[in-house]
Amino acid sequence: MPGATARATAVQCDRPANYDRAVTVAHLPLSVLDLAMVSEGSTSAQALAETTEVARAAEALGYTRIWVAEHHNMATVASTVPSVLMAHLAASTSTIKVGSGGVMLPNHAPLSVAEQFALLEALHPGRIDLGIGRAPGSDRATAAALRRTDENRDDEDFPRNLLDLMGLLGDPRSEQGLWQHFRATPNATSHPSVILLGSSGFSAQLAGILGLPFGFAHHFDMGGTVEAVGIYRHHFQPSDILDEPYTLVTASAIAADTMEEARWRAGPSQLRRYGMRTGRLLPLLPPDEAAAHPHFPAAQTMPTASIVGTADEVTEGMRELAERTEASELMLYTATYGLPERLHSLELIAHAWPIRGAANGDGPAEGASTDDAVTPEGVVAGRGGRG
Repeated sequence: MPGATARATAVQCDRPANYDRAVTVAHLPLSVLDLAMVSEGSTSAQALAETTEVARAAEALGYTRIWVAEHHNMATVASTVPSVLMAHLAASTSTIKVGSGGVMLPNHAPLSVAEQFALLEALHPGRIDLGIGRAPGSDRATAAALRRTDENRDDEDFPRNLLDLMGLLGDPRSEQGLWQHFRATPNATSHPSVILLGSSGFSAQLAGILGLPFGFAHHFDMGGTVEAVGIYRHHFQPSDILDEPYTLVTASAIAADTMEEARWRAGPSQLRRYGMRTGRLLPLLPPDEAAAHPHFPAAQTMPTASIVGTADEVTEGMRELAERTEASELMLYTATYGLPERLHSLELIAHAWPIRGAANGDGPAEGASTDDAVTPEGVVAGRGGRG
């Protein structure tokens, strides 16, 4: 392997002798997922500026990380290139971890992704997450345009491409690979955390076999969450990265001062989700326009896993989800029409859920006891001596 590279260090996540699952759930780390949604009447520039404000607020409130997604050719999503947006968010904050939720590996060459994230890690050591997904993040025609081919070999090529990417980022898992001939950066001293994402059993099984953290897209509202995390745990094999499973579960959550207000704010995303399920690509409308939309009554009857209500009601739903999935961390997706409503929801949840003391205005609690908590810094940590 040419040049010196940092290797992964063992990440300990041993449970303390006084481990209590109920206590631990109450102290699970919380993170934020943002898609840079372009609301009706807004622009890409405004959506990206709002995501930046969300990142700053999440950091101030003590959330562990903020992730941005990769979606292409969608009228309502401005987050198309995670690495570019991540560079801006990391430069606009100082401590919160910044990541991709995720980079859709079939759209990219492993070396290209490795170079981008090695560069981000060098600029912001210890703060970069590389969430990797297998889906295209777009329709078939857009995926073909991105890949410059109509051939779809995702299932066959994905494991090999993932191993090449991991090897390029300091975690070789086989005797041969791209890392033997290429370098992602000349002389790395650390590497980004790699988390495998998915909404099915395929990625869950692969994450378990490789001993990687696993993130499940529960906010997709497609079901199968408990089954997927069960597959992950069943197939989990300890690695240089993890001694035991680490599961990050996303959840669509909107909190407000009253249940009525929360439902009102959730209306636009509820209508948009209904449109996606029925083949109608609807914009993210203002709440009053969403409520007046002819499809809104049908959208209201659609089953959903979204958690909507007051702060106490939402955090109770989050605890139930964490218990049911044995989650190590929850990541909140808050899709509201306006930025103030999004920020207010994150603030209410942070105050109702003890995350590093920052929600009470004290800032991140340096040196705070973690005897009853599985800490994200010690489990999904950047490599190269951190964690």
